[in-house]
Amino acid sequence: MTVVEIALPVPLARRFDYLLPDGLPPVSIGGRVSVPFGKRSAIGIVTAIKDHSELAQAQLKSVQEVLDGDSLYPPSLWRLLNWATGYYHYPPGEVLFHALPILLRQGKPAREAPIWQWYITLQGKETAPESLKSAHKQRQALAILRQGALYRHEISQHDISDAVLQGLRKKGLCDLRPYHPMVADWRQQTIVHGERLRLNTEQATAVGAIRSADDCFGAWLLAGITGSGKTEVYLSVLENVINSGRQALVLVPEIGLTPQTIARFRERFNAPVDVLHSALNDSERLAVWLRARRGENAIIIGTRSALFTPLARPGVIIIDEEHDSSYKQQEGWRYHARDLAVVRAREENIPVIMGSATPALETLQNVHSGKYRQLTLSKRAGNASLATQQLIDLKGVKLKGGLSPQLAGKMAQHLQADNQVLLFLNRRGFSPALMCHECGWIAECQRCDHYYTLHQHQRQLRCHHCDSQRQVPHQCPQCGSTQLMPVGLGTEQLEQNLTSLFPGVAISRIDRDTTSRKGALEQQLAEVHRGGARILVGTQMLAKGHHFPDVTLVSLLDVDGALFSADFRSAERFAQLYTQVAGRAGRAGKQGEVLLQTHHPEHPLLQTLLHKGYDAFARQALEERKSVFLPPFTSHILFRAEDQDNQQAALFLQQLRNLLEASPLKDEACWIMGPVPSLQAKRSGRYRWQLLLQHPSRPRLQRLLQSSLPLVATLPQTRKVKWTLDVDPTES
Repeated sequence: MTVVEIALPVPLARRFDYLLPDGLPPVSIGGRVSVPFGKRSAIGIVTAIKDHSELAQAQLKSVQEVLDGDSLYPPSLWRLLNWATGYYHYPPGEVLFHALPILLRQGKPAREAPIWQWYITLQGKETAPESLKSAHKQRQALAILRQGALYRHEISQHDISDAVLQGLRKKGLCDLRPYHPMVADWRQQTIVHGERLRLNTEQATAVGAIRSADDCFGAWLLAGITGSGKTEVYLSVLENVINSGRQALVLVPEIGLTPQTIARFRERFNAPVDVLHSALNDSERLAVWLRARRGENAIIIGTRSALFTPLARPGVIIIDEEHDSSYKQQEGWRYHARDLAVVRAREENIPVIMGSATPALETLQNVHSGKYRQLTLSKRAGNASLATQQLIDLKGVKLKGGLSPQLAGKMAQHLQADNQVLLFLNRRGFSPALMCHECGWIAECQRCDHYYTLHQHQRQLRCHHCDSQRQVPHQCPQCGSTQLMPVGLGTEQLEQNLTSLFPGVAISRIDRDTTSRKGALEQQLAEVHRGGARILVGTQMLAKGHHFPDVTLVSLLDVDGALFSADFRSAERFAQLYTQVAGRAGRAGKQGEVLLQTHHPEHPLLQTLLHKGYDAFARQALEERKSVFLPPFTSHILFRAEDQDNQQAALFLQQLRNLLEASPLKDEACWIMGPVPSLQAKRSGRYRWQLLLQHPSRPRLQRLLQSSLPLVATLPQTRKVKWTLDVDPTES
């Protein structure tokens, strides 16, 4: 009896035993099979092959079909995914399927669909097109085929249809055949053909250090101020890796935000560069996955899920902007791509490079503890100098269109010098609220208990938490007044105000609303790079990795909300955002200037950033975290629960707390907080509660969780709520 253990994509933390009938081909661990599951068939992954099961043979169902003769996962990736299943306490089937392209999850073959060609048969060659007198289209098609084969997807370009060719096929004059193009081995080519920039001493030192140990695992933090040339260091390291015939995996926060970086990679290397992004269809994603698995691409650039791309000859993993919050998955399997990338690099025995101007506090602590090695770029590349920084106190100042007179005057000076100005406002839409001037009513999303954002151009109110939308009312639903007025400033309103304040000056607004169409961001960036006086308005999309050579003035218009928050991570996020935005100024030899409008210029966080910089802030923040036992000096695990009556979730979490308190593995160092309402207590019509576990020892916290989780299903309220588990949470 051959028993196969199968992981299925279901929300159950277990695997299932099936019999392998004699007539089926052999299975491989990591390969897919089709099995009966309930009243349907399901695709599963083989995780073990055994000669017995704890269940009686009569209780076991049989495998229906073997889909793969070999594993879909390289051994190192297989070990990573199985380790992650245990660390994040997530169902094994869902973790394994997360690492596969959608078409493979659906059971499609692990090979690319062939390209079909119409070609002329011997009989067709001997038949004169003029003999097809009554079939004009067939005569035309036969004449074209006599000149050479036609790809099936291109026949419409010749003004003929598939039906016409099928008619010729019935007469034996043409036929279809699959065509598999031969792929040239990029390793035989000259790899570098783009222009190399001259490295400064710090860059050359960083490249030399990484190259000296690029044949083994090493975790490197490349901490370089904005504009210090981190990308050039990446390119120089990649040159060595690719010249040795190995592949590179480059993770970026958001593909749409880094077209300049991708262009530089393609210009530099005469080798295949594939980009994994949301605009690819399922077939294109599978094609990239297969090319990487066969080693046909040299560089794969993608967002967090690209981490699970199989590589034939892995050489290096690069994580650009490693501090970015988008590397943490916030739905489903809540993994952190940066942390898993380090684990994968260790499994592959290759270096991993984490680059940032504002490293995460967890990363800096790993440097201090000796787990990572730091390389520092403290000077801007070329002859660019650091921007001057200044605070503008808004108390008692009359603003015009969101701008203080001091800022407006500075903008006029920079624009007259034919330079560009960047205004940062992390609030898209026209205004963050719509209020009735008569009675004070404010338009509020009932599903989230949050104000609607007004989008004036579309005449819509939108909730930026649950994405619900409604038309702007003509009158107040409470008192009937038509005096409805926007409250606060958004990027859409700011753009409108600037048009009247600076007539004739080009304005580019870059946010989610203006870049949703395919190619819109690239088009906007191309206009900016043409040079000339221009005002750039945008959200944090503008803060990530862009190089604007003509921007000499940067201003953050309203940051006071970020200075006072219940989230202990908010200071770190603000410091990173401030430093990244400020770094857009003066990057190409022109002197840059940064102005920050605030009602709280004396705030210690602003003073530290302004006078001492991000490094000083990070040292201070780490000391504060250490003194109050917060991450990275302790480990957190967060349980969240939701319900529709605001009672069951709190009750479930209290029962869960009682269960954890009763565990013999809970010691005095384990601190449990809650249940308490989440910071955003209501979303999409559901009330949200949370329970936080904290311990200075990550292994002990993991053992407590591992022993307690199987008992959660026995709690009375478990089936009455939707609950999730987040290991190393980054959001409350």
